[in-house]
Amino acid sequence: MPQLPSTLQTIIIERVEPELDGGRYPVKRIAGERLEVTADIFKEGHDIITGILRYKTLGDKQWQETPMHHVDNDRWAGSFLLTENTRYLYSLGAYIKSFETWRAELTKKHGVVPDLSSELLEGEAQLQAAMRQAKGPDLATLKEWANKWKAAPNQEARIAIALDTDLAILVSLYEERAAWSTYPQELAVIVDRERARYGAWYEIFPRSEGSIAGEGGTFKDCEARLPAIRDMGFDVLYLTPIHPIGETNRKGRNNSLTAQPGEPGSPWAIGSRHGGHDAVEPALGTMEDFDHLNQAVHQHGMEIALDFAINATPDHPYVTQHPEWFKQRPDGTIKYAENPPKKYEDIYGFDFYSEAWPAIWKEMKRVFLFWIQHGVKIFRVDNPHTKPVIFWEWVIGEIQHEHPDVIFLAEAFTKPKMMRVLAKAGFTQSYTYFTWRNTKAEMMEYLTELTQSEMNEYFRPNFFPNTPDILPPLLQQAGRPAFKFRFFLAATLSTTYGIYNSYELCENRAIPGTEEYLDSEKYEIRHWDWDRPGNIRNYITRINQIRKDHPALQSFTNLKFYQSDNEHVLFYGKMTSDKTDMLLFAVNMDPYHTQEARLTLPLEAFGISETATYQLHELIQDYRHDVVGREYIVRLDPNQEPAAMFAVRS
Repeated sequence: MPQLPSTLQTIIIERVEPELDGGRYPVKRIAGERLEVTADIFKEGHDIITGILRYKTLGDKQWQETPMHHVDNDRWAGSFLLTENTRYLYSLGAYIKSFETWRAELTKKHGVVPDLSSELLEGEAQLQAAMRQAKGPDLATLKEWANKWKAAPNQEARIAIALDTDLAILVSLYEERAAWSTYPQELAVIVDRERARYGAWYEIFPRSEGSIAGEGGTFKDCEARLPAIRDMGFDVLYLTPIHPIGETNRKGRNNSLTAQPGEPGSPWAIGSRHGGHDAVEPALGTMEDFDHLNQAVHQHGMEIALDFAINATPDHPYVTQHPEWFKQRPDGTIKYAENPPKKYEDIYGFDFYSEAWPAIWKEMKRVFLFWIQHGVKIFRVDNPHTKPVIFWEWVIGEIQHEHPDVIFLAEAFTKPKMMRVLAKAGFTQSYTYFTWRNTKAEMMEYLTELTQSEMNEYFRPNFFPNTPDILPPLLQQAGRPAFKFRFFLAATLSTTYGIYNSYELCENRAIPGTEEYLDSEKYEIRHWDWDRPGNIRNYITRINQIRKDHPALQSFTNLKFYQSDNEHVLFYGKMTSDKTDMLLFAVNMDPYHTQEARLTLPLEAFGISETATYQLHELIQDYRHDVVGREYIVRLDPNQEPAAMFAVRS
């Protein structure tokens, strides 16, 4: 049987947006942005109601409030400024505006009912109640209104006072919140720093940064490369794992199951007699050398992202100290991290479902904090989809409670729903399917999902056109033209993107029939000629400079697709909300043939009339055209410039 409610909350508050899974997960924003909140707020009858948006940082005890405004059809909206890099809570309340309701009734009766003395007594009582709550100058002003009310010579004069807007505003500040009702959920928003939204990542294997043939690079060698990486316009230097590499079952060249003497093994095979996750590979240098590199990276205007992989070799200290942390066979031996047909006999998998799971969780948090204490504030997490989502929700929440400026990138090329829930659980950014979206239709469909669906509330894509594990067939087959236009897409469609080094060299040698690089850096030390003929370093530098110069490219959800009459030419645009920066992009997605397209420009969105003359300034080749009308023809040669980027100036 239904029971009597404990409180009488009669105002309905529903369909709150943004809200993820009934409040189960937080949405994401950037410090300095406003959180816009809308909801349906209504009640029975004809009372005048109002909505209140309530918010506070996670550690605050007192709610702050800001009024909401009525939009239409019982839809209300409000917003508040997210000033801090932290987590906020927000919710809603609503109440009857008693004095406004009374004034509305008085207005309806005025001129219809001759004697309104009883109604005026009701209004006077509400004025007196407000006076009991007011203080200071407001109390004095209310007393003046009350005296005017009493001194009014007749009913018409009292009605004029009662209906004065200034009086209504003042009374509303102090009246009792009749039928005060609250939304039952406290919703959360993670407020990250700017780098969570915008940045260019450059991935390296530190051991390949050496300059002497046959010798591996060190942290000091990495420092020597910093000016070149900075000058290309990158913000984040992403280091593959830097920890000691195990010797047992060490992988050899091209993923051979047997390493030859002197071969370095895979950096993801973490742990040796030199230490584990809180140590560095001796061949790279010392912890002091790493600290010096980190300082140098900051001095060059960048920051380090560190690869975080929950893997352990048979040589890892964890194996002897905590064998119960690993998956074991019935005979008592530890299972390798099997992933047929791939063989990972150089690493063991942690058992997150063993009785030792609390210890594993706490140790992983300790390792994160260790590197944070050494100045690392960005982590690229390897294969998070093979560990419990609830673990990531806990550890990311724990870390960001103490260090809200820490950023987590999920390397999870897996099922769509798992990728989405990892982002909901707290990952700041996510790898995507961009790497395999090759046609115009595929790209439009995928980017529309990312920007226009609920995913834009929590899923921040980081577009990588290649990784050490993935050399897509298109790059293998089409070479330099494909490298250029895929880079252009990554850097202009998304606000955050990354490349694995050698991309600028258009390195496309693969093991036949696979997406694996031939002579991969994962298993051997490489020495690159950064001035190799055919490189696109200047192209990358130019695009990155344009990204920094144009605020429209620093926002993701402002992406719009427009009409192109060629199935191979993708046409899209971005603009700032104030239209001070309006950009258009045309990309030939056919790396083999020149394509011509008639573009239909969205003049209405730009605020340009069809008869006005406006300028299209192509930013890569730096030419300008004066244009009238909504049609413009482009011709894109993949062997020259496969893409064009126009600034629209009216």
